[in-house]
Amino acid sequence: MLLGICHLGTAADVSEAAPTNSPPWRLESESGGVALYSSVHPGSSLKKFKAVGLIEAPTRVVHNVLDDVEGYPKFMPFTAECRILKREADEFFAYQRISPKIVSDRDYTIRIRQKSWPRDGGTCYTSDWEPANECGPAERKGVLRVKLCEGGWLLEPDHTVKTRATYSIFTDNGGRLPAFLANAASGIGIRKIFAAVRRQVKDPKYYEDRDFLGAAR
Repeated sequence: MLLGICHLGTAADVSEAAPTNSPPWRLESESGGVALYSSVHPGSSLKKFKAVGLIEAPTRVVHNVLDDVEGYPKFMPFTAECRILKREADEFFAYQRISPKIVSDRDYTIRIRQKSWPRDGGTCYTSDWEPANECGPAERKGVLRVKLCEGGWLLEPDHTVKTRATYSIFTDNGGRLPAFLANAASGIGIRKIFAAVRRQVKDPKYYEDRDFLGAAR
């Protein structure tokens, strides 16, 4: 489910500047400080999801947590394996294997593009991904390859000490799971991701001026 699940949308899809002809978002639920929205995706019974919530840390710290890709197995839900394959300019490629427990393991390789820009109160960050299985390991027996995994994070400063985080996803984890169960699982998984990030930002190491993707700053 990931990068931190799997998801849909470029930064434009996540932001308030979405095209006016896009299907409208509908509020699914609001609890634990996270508002979960869904939208129909033309030609699919699977929904596109967006979640918005505050995180008690500056955007730079939340960004550092999300950049700690190879640490995901320690704190992100369902993540059994996650590693960076290569970096190119402002993008990198990561392989991830998830273990949802109720179904067999899934894996995929994705291309992640990042951007940042200053704004009053701090820095905005986006991280958007799309499938790139051709750039990763071959399929392996007993692990279902995910072919559709698109999504992104948008981190915006809420004053100087909080982050307004928007997470969106559109994914097909494959297999024979009925669409209504897959949609329900996505909503549960998104809330678990927010909970995991909120816990992880309390670790002092993410306040340090370091690059969690491995390159010196």
